[in-house]
Amino acid sequence: MRHLKAGRKLNRTSAHRKAMFRNLVTSLIEHEQVQTTDAKAKELRRIADRMITLGKRGTLHARRQAASYVRTREAVKKLFDEVAGRFRERAGGYTRIIKLGHRHGDAAPMSVIELTDRGEAAKAEAERKRERRARRAEKKVAPPVTPPIS
Repeated sequence: MRHLKAGRKLNRTSAHRKAMFRNLVTSLIEHEQVQTTDAKAKELRRIADRMITLGKRGTLHARRQAASYVRTREAVKKLFDEVAGRFRERAGGYTRIIKLGHRHGDAAPMSVIELTDRGEAAKAEAERKRERRARRAEKKVAPPVTPPIS
């Protein structure tokens, strides 16, 4: 019986799993949006919500707890100074998962996990990426192929 055995194993060792989620939660705090598989996004949501709750507490003890999990000092600073302030009045549900479809290589279901209340800098960064992708797509459009003359 699996009583009280919460969490997905994701076919990884516990050390690999912990390292992967530490990297993912750090990236989520830094970029406020991460593209990953559905299963990882659902597990990441649990950890990210805990980190934001620590940020909302704002105590030195909470900061040290967050710093022991989050990889960079800059991400901890952003978590406590910017992100936690945006969610001060919210009682939970700090992240949103948007399903994207299936990955081309292995047909894994993909998702974007993002903070529900994203900052202006993150929105501007996402808009710049969208424009860059659109410009790249315009360049890739090949001229129409004419049939050979025989």
